[in-house]
Amino acid sequence: MKRIVLSVLALTAIGLTPAPAQEAYPSKPVRVIVPFPAGSATDVIARLVAQPLGERLGQQIVVDNRPGASGTVGVTAAAKAEPDGYTIVLITGSTHAVSPALGVSLPYDPVKDFEPISMLGAAPYVLVMYPGLGPKTIKELAELAKSKPGKLNYGSAGLASLAHLATAQLETQLGIDMTHVPYKSSAQSRVDIISGRLDMQIATVAPVLENVRSGQLRALATTGAKRVEMLPDVPTMMESGVPNYDVTLWMAFAAPAGTPQAIIGRLNKEMTTVLTMPKTQETMRKAAFEPEPGPADRVAKRIAAETEQWRALVKKTGIKAPGK
Repeated sequence: MKRIVLSVLALTAIGLTPAPAQEAYPSKPVRVIVPFPAGSATDVIARLVAQPLGERLGQQIVVDNRPGASGTVGVTAAAKAEPDGYTIVLITGSTHAVSPALGVSLPYDPVKDFEPISMLGAAPYVLVMYPGLGPKTIKELAELAKSKPGKLNYGSAGLASLAHLATAQLETQLGIDMTHVPYKSSAQSRVDIISGRLDMQIATVAPVLENVRSGQLRALATTGAKRVEMLPDVPTMMESGVPNYDVTLWMAFAAPAGTPQAIIGRLNKEMTTVLTMPKTQETMRKAAFEPEPGPADRVAKRIAAETEQWRALVKKTGIKAPGK
């Protein structure tokens, strides 16, 4: 004890003071930037996670919706934020794999400007069709499309959207040719399929679930690696004979590059706990979202793999981003 006191006195005598203890993290609310509108699938998942994560951290998690330019506005704001652990961002396959694959000029680097924190999980899509068309399986759809090249059409939420690329991938693997009809929203295209003005689309599960159950839409196959709990009788694309077809809308948390690894580690630990809670898993699955807790480097591997997947498809099909 005497030595410690003497050391402090010695430092004071030469004009130095001991370094203050670092403030425990987090000592104030943490902001989560969601680069899509309130009420969107990404926003719903972010808010489902935010409350239990805040409880684990002992601080409020504030969801900050920053929509615009297919997620670019919000992601850019996150990339420029202070790397102190008080700003994190929800990223998706669209913001960090599709855009780079399309060669879009981005104001951020999807890899260098971010520190991955944790996967949240992924939502598979489902191929839904106007019930008045004949096909009830992917095999029957392929046969019909081959007999009428370019005559069948499909909708999506926009040119070069993930749903557009997912359908183009299916066309490529089945060796068929259909006509893409971009919409401003998948809700609009869903109405047109129900009425028979549009043939089909690859859609997120939750918004079309009641239409499928009521018979207004026919579900042919889901796009993930395993069946969707809410559509147990609908096979996956792989079960339907489309090899290695696995397309999902994945979501993850990331922080600005330079965020201390101790903070990244703490956030990953708490996220893993939250995502393995039975209540969280039940709530997410009701939203047709499969939780995927795991180490931070899983996010980086997902980004790299999907960027290459979509880059190869873009090269083969010639799909271009809007305005290019």
